[in-house]
Order: sequence, then C-alpha cells, then structure tokens
Amino acid sequence: MGDAGQTEILWAVPAAALLIGYLLGSIPFGLLLTRAAGAGDLRSLGSGNIGATNVLRTGRKGLAAATLLLDALKGAGAVWLVAWLFPGDGPLAAAGAFLGHCYPVWLRFNGGKGVATLLGVALALDWRVGGTYAAVWLAMLAAMRVSSLAGMTAAASAPVSSAVFDRFELVLLLLALALIVLWKHAANIGRLVDGTEPRVGGSMPMTPGPPPVDDAPPPAQTDATPVPRSPL
Repeated sequence: MGDAGQTEILWAVPAAALLIGYLLGSIPFGLLLTRAAGAGDLRSLGSGNIGATNVLRTGRKGLAAATLLLDALKGAGAVWLVAWLFPGDGPLAAAGAFLGHCYPVWLRFNGGKGVATLLGVALALDWRVGGTYAAVWLAMLAAMRVSSLAGMTAAASAPVSSAVFDRFELVLLLLALALIVLWKHAANIGRLVDGTEPRVGGSMPMTPGPPPVDDAPPPAQTDATPVPRSPL
C-alpha cells in the first residue's frame, strides 16, 4: 500500500470516530420525548432549548428526568462505542457527541447547551472526572437552585478535575467543551448578573424585584370637611 493509501486510512479512523459521536449526540431526545407525550414543540416553550431544564417547564418531571438521562447516555455511549471500535479515539467521539448535541444538523444547528451530554462523556472518559462533575452539579443545584449556574459550575470543574486526577490528555478537550457550555449560557450569564435568572421549581428571580403595585401603601387621607367662611 502506498503512502497515499496509508494517509487515507489514518484520516478515516478519526473522521469515523467524530462522525459516529456527532450522529449519536445529535439525537434530540428532549424534542422527541415531548412530542411523543403530546407536550408540543419544545422549541416554542420557555427558552426554546431542547434540554432537560426546558422540558421541566412542560410540568412533566418524568420527561425531564428521561431527557437528562438520555442526553447523558448518548454522550457516554458514543465514547464507549468508538473506544470499542477504534481504541484510543474515545476523546474524538466525546467531542463529536457534544457538538452534535449543541449543534445538530437536523435542527439547523440549534441544539441544547450541553451540560448533560458533557456529564456523559466525562463519565465515559474517566469515571472520577464524571463523578466530580455530577457531585458539583448536584451540590450547586441544591445550594442555589439555579440550573444554569449549577451546570456551568459543573462544566468548569471537568478540566480542573481531569488535571487533579492526572488525566492531562483530557484537560484541553474538556476545557474547550466547558467554554462552549459557557458560550451557550451567555443569556443566562446576563440574567445572573442582573439578578433575574429564575430558580428551579419556580419563576422567582435570584434577587427580589420591586414590590407589586398592589402592595404599595395607600394614599394619605385628606380631610374633606369644608372650612366655614368668615361672614366678613
């Protein structure tokens, strides 16, 4: 086999790893589940996002939990499948699955924000990194009850924990994916700064706004008794 043929094979395997990851990651489980359950088009609800947090706005907690689980599993599954087919190329599948979720071609590249899928790929790449990610996510969610803040903090923990656990070959990949998570949360970051980001389980912002008009104090009463005029 000539050099050209060897070069084609060298490129074919990474390309296949990326493509498999992308195709699995691009399955929009949130959209499919809500449509199958008769909850309508998820993209016309709330933030328009296809992730679990927006599914929760339908009032279907079971659907939201299923979406989170499936979005994580498709990321992990892509890594495991490619690692079995092409040993050593799991990180490429991780990148492909994450990008497929965030930018699916089927939805005109308008996908989710990647928090659950990043959890899945982190668990598949190194269970310690994924476990740290899940712990940070749950701890922040329990403490602050703000989904976006919990997800961004968890994503930021991935490259840090990979360095702590001596998986330095994963640091740049997880850092890049975490930055994409932050980019996809740009609007949420703006609301966090303004103190208007809603909490999980309600629409109350993180900081209270001005009191409603109905709670304003009543106007001062004036004495309407006429003052008698002097006969002069």
